[in-house]
Amino acid sequence: MLFKIGRKLSTSGAISSVYEIYNPPIVIKILFSIIGFSFKDNKNYNNASAGANLCKALQEMGTTFIKLGQFLATRPDIIGENISKELVKLQDKLPPFDLFLAKSILKDELGKENFEQITNISEPVAAASVAQVHFANINVSGHKKDIAIKILRPDVEKIFNEELDALMFLAYVVESLVKKTKRLKLVEIVQLLREITNVEMDFRFEAAAANELYENTKNDLGFNVPKIYWNQTSKKILCLDRIDGISIREVEALKLQNIDTKKLAKNIIQHFLRHAVRDGFFHADMHQGNLFVTKDGIIVPVDFGIMGRLDKKNRKYLAQILYGFIKRDYQKVAEVHFTAGLVSGEFSKEDFAQSLRSIGEPIFGQAVKNISGGKLLSQLFANTEKFNMQTQIQLLLLQKTMVVVEGVARELDPEANIWDISRPILENWLKEVKDPLNIAGDVVNEASEVIKRLPDLPNIMDKANDVMTLIAEGKFNPNTLAYRSLREEELKLEIMRNKILGGILVLVIIILLVFK
Repeated sequence: MLFKIGRKLSTSGAISSVYEIYNPPIVIKILFSIIGFSFKDNKNYNNASAGANLCKALQEMGTTFIKLGQFLATRPDIIGENISKELVKLQDKLPPFDLFLAKSILKDELGKENFEQITNISEPVAAASVAQVHFANINVSGHKKDIAIKILRPDVEKIFNEELDALMFLAYVVESLVKKTKRLKLVEIVQLLREITNVEMDFRFEAAAANELYENTKNDLGFNVPKIYWNQTSKKILCLDRIDGISIREVEALKLQNIDTKKLAKNIIQHFLRHAVRDGFFHADMHQGNLFVTKDGIIVPVDFGIMGRLDKKNRKYLAQILYGFIKRDYQKVAEVHFTAGLVSGEFSKEDFAQSLRSIGEPIFGQAVKNISGGKLLSQLFANTEKFNMQTQIQLLLLQKTMVVVEGVARELDPEANIWDISRPILENWLKEVKDPLNIAGDVVNEASEVIKRLPDLPNIMDKANDVMTLIAEGKFNPNTLAYRSLREEELKLEIMRNKILGGILVLVIIILLVFK
């Protein structure tokens, strides 16, 4: 498979593009030559930029490489800003498979009874590298509903995983031979791509993601997630409401429907940020083809195969970083990075703040229409090597999505002020996480976890007492690994004690406030 991929890269011209972008060490060139890479330029190559040629080459290579290119578009720190912009344009389109095969897959997956509830199945209306979409009708309690059916391509999982196995091995070899590349986490990136796409290829996960997004946003005005039909959904089939709306890319058509495109631009940015910082769960593929607008101006997303998730700590750091840039408080942003462990304590906080200023000030010096949160995050990631920052994989999808969302908003309103639009969402969430009741709730939850460990305390204390006796008798060497492990346990005990005392104190305060 590795040799097959090598030939693919050679004949498509992709490797020529890679060498224009990045000149690898000679040992890598020798390795690639051995496994089948060609150093000859493709004769069919055009005079476009290296990024455009790479984009075209990946497009021709099929499913795995289209997905790889889309993912690399989120990594300007690896491939550069210009190449990243080219790969964002990568179109995920392939010829459809025929309707007869689609119906056969539907019947096999759903069973005869559920299949027969579906009528008027159309020819394919969209076809991508992983799946294609048909329109149809479904009978629900005697009522006919318009639906969209997404069907997985035959054998796509097998092809994808075989090619990714080879890419994983390649990434491992590169990391082993060139130590500097370890910082880029190439193996981790390929593994994350595998996880994301394997989830994308199981439509039960996509249905669950759509359902979770629906639950999170059901009270958000101006945003609506389609209903899932679970009886007609399986690993290879996704059945959901057909959207009665206009593609968000059709700006003139939206205006003809008297839809306020300036308001729509504001809404899409605020909904995205709200989902990211409030819920920690967001649609990570919000390009124009996946967004529709109803006649009432409601935004309706489709295609929930790629979703992003951030834990509460990272949401807080993200909001503080973005808000710090909005306020142009670079010292605060630097402190957040050090507190979050994004930058090692061996570096100077003042130097890092200065580097942040070098990113922020040129952006704020531009016209409003050129200010971009996604661009800011992109440049922030590009700063990783200088301060040895660890790549935050969970933030990559967010950065990519922010770039795309801002692009969609600017198509609707070229003068949209991204920072003014973002500010109230970030301010409100930061106020919420700093609310005393929320802080008390977090401490109580933490204390309850500690209390669950209380039954273990006597045993730990007995072991500690035995070891301290041995030390006093000169039978235990404090410089051994066992002693250091004991010190770690003692530190854990101290932390546990402090958490218990803190939790009890908070509970007492809450009781006094409630029953005062």
